[in-house]
Amino acid sequence: MVIAARDVRLTLGGAEPVEILRGVDLQVAAGESVALLGASGSGKSSLMAVLAGLERATSGSVEVTGLDFAALDEDSLAVARRGRIGIVLQAFHLLPTMTARENVMVPLELQGAGDARARAEAELAAVGLAHRLDHYPAQLSGGEQQRVAIARALAPRPSLVFADEPTGNLDAATGARVVDLLFERRHASDASLVIITHDPELARRCDRIVELADGRLR
Repeated sequence: MVIAARDVRLTLGGAEPVEILRGVDLQVAAGESVALLGASGSGKSSLMAVLAGLERATSGSVEVTGLDFAALDEDSLAVARRGRIGIVLQAFHLLPTMTARENVMVPLELQGAGDARARAEAELAAVGLAHRLDHYPAQLSGGEQQRVAIARALAPRPSLVFADEPTGNLDAATGARVVDLLFERRHASDASLVIITHDPELARRCDRIVELADGRLR
């Protein structure tokens, strides 16, 4: 299993704590694609944050890519994510002072790849942006920025990819093309994919659909 989460609970807040996740059990197999559905406020993004090592669960066990996330400190979690986990968000989070090529090179350089430039160019070519290597985010359309974000997430060849509403800021036609590309690139790298979405049509493209409601999986 790429993900093995058991009885995961997340409580946030001080004087009046709020229980966000209420005993979630989720397993994701190697190479599997899973859609996580749920209304706003159901805890989808919080669950992704826990599974990606960006948020620490209050209790329960979280094993991701063979590592026990509960046993790792913040620095170790950052190292654990590197090269193992790719994340695509609806807010592209590209570095504005870096070109498309440089944005994709960042995780490769952090990984210590000696061929970061060549790999970044190859990944951008694979998403149809070979002609936009030296363009800055402000010079790219929303769809192009999301393609750069996908290239950046997948360039290190992670075994697990999270996509949180990856088409939320795109029009329908551009969003459809981005989704096609995300599945295509994920298949090429044989990665597991967890997509958070409100879109039932997108969810049906995945191997399995799970639904989160009020902090629990149905």
